[in-house]
Amino acid sequence: MSSIKLFIPGPVEVSQKTREAFARPIIGHRGNEFQKLYASCQPRLQELFGTKQPVFISTSSAWGVMEGALRNLVKGKVLNCMNGAFSDKWFDVTQRCGYEAEKLQVDWGKPIAAELLEQRLQEGGVDLVTLIHNETSTGVMSDLQALAAVMKKFPEVLWVVDTVSSFSTMPIPMDELGIDVMLTGCQKALALPPGMALFSVSEKAMARAATVKGRGYYFDFLEFQKNHEGNMTPSTPSVSHIYALESKLDDIFEEGIIRRYERHARTNGLVHEWVQQRVFDFFAPEGFRSLGLTCVANNQGVDVAAWISRLKEKHHCIIDGGYGPLKGKTFRISNMGDETAETISLLLQWLDDVR
Repeated sequence: MSSIKLFIPGPVEVSQKTREAFARPIIGHRGNEFQKLYASCQPRLQELFGTKQPVFISTSSAWGVMEGALRNLVKGKVLNCMNGAFSDKWFDVTQRCGYEAEKLQVDWGKPIAAELLEQRLQEGGVDLVTLIHNETSTGVMSDLQALAAVMKKFPEVLWVVDTVSSFSTMPIPMDELGIDVMLTGCQKALALPPGMALFSVSEKAMARAATVKGRGYYFDFLEFQKNHEGNMTPSTPSVSHIYALESKLDDIFEEGIIRRYERHARTNGLVHEWVQQRVFDFFAPEGFRSLGLTCVANNQGVDVAAWISRLKEKHHCIIDGGYGPLKGKTFRISNMGDETAETISLLLQWLDDVR
């Protein structure tokens, strides 16, 4: 049976080269060979994160680090910026962890406005802000530069930013923006098998974590820092993922970071042109559209599920039929990871062919 190529917004297609790296023989995670592997990833990860801080490797989904950031940093009230399925879920997770949480809610399909954030922070009483930079469920990308300018006015408030579906599609300079915890997953633009998260913590956030009780162990930032100093992880890591990460970093830096950003912008532009030429609407407003995926409003009443079924049967690939309450009302096309102008152009031809 032929494999089905993924043009969904995660997990995305994994290259043969990456799969081969993932399949390398396992090594002990407390030995010199692992320490060398871990250390070899650090300078390049720091460059991608735009930080001088360590970049920690977690054998978990990004949600592990998202919850871990709460357990490490919350001393008062959390303000959850909410504009889609995943940012809305962060509010639920905050409450499940037993913390006082408040919604900064906007409609799905809209970005988090800097003015709205500033207005709420001026009222005081907020300890931590969570933000999903690129809301994967809606294809909406909020303006990090504008939001960072607001956060810098409130230095006592820590800022946790999920970059799961924007990381490595565009520059996100953590230190320059003043982000306190920046996290990402591996299964989207990094095009690795699911199961690993990457994150970095500012000095200010690490200092706060040292004063917080009940951090637990698995996601304790101080444990990550202590083990990082020996080029290790606090608990048993997925060595296979780190081999694959090393291979992917080789690919990224061989291509060049700037060229990688340009490639994502180019493939994203091809999808946008197709959307406009086929007279569909964008779900996200102009100026706030993701560079790694496109969420298309089904203004033409297409039977999206049947369309995808035909695409799968004839051309052995799939796109996404809309997330949660948007299922059938939207569809999402990913251009993240290793996709090129050629592969995206071919997908768009196939979509036309089976429509």
